[in-house]
Amino acid sequence: QVQPVESGGGSVQAGGSLRLSCAGYRYTSNIYCMGWFRQAPGKKREGIAAILSDGTANYADSVKDRFTISQDNAKNTLYLQMNSLKTEDTAMYYCAAGCDNLYLKDADFEYWGQGTQVTVSS
Repeated sequence: QVQPVESGGGSVQAGGSLRLSCAGYRYTSNIYCMGWFRQAPGKKREGIAAILSDGTANYADSVKDRFTISQDNAKNTLYLQMNSLKTEDTAMYYCAAGCDNLYLKDADFEYWGQGTQVTVSS
């Protein structure tokens, strides 16, 4: 059973960096894609990055050029490197598995972690 588990969240100052990790997944015949989503208070859940097993990735405009999604397939671990953090990046971040494309749609992901909180202060 696939059960993603996020870690690495915390509180940082604006302009700082944070690296999130996600374990508990593996690519299978029906899991070709991993993704990171976030949800801030009062806002809809936003897909921010996704990656295929071959490393092809896609990013939301809001994080493009600041965040990097990567993976270590040998360790079955997904990462989200977040640089130049802004206060608007404050949100609960979720790791998800099960997509077969890079469209960043919630419905394309079958397995979800419980989330890890990222708080960016001025």
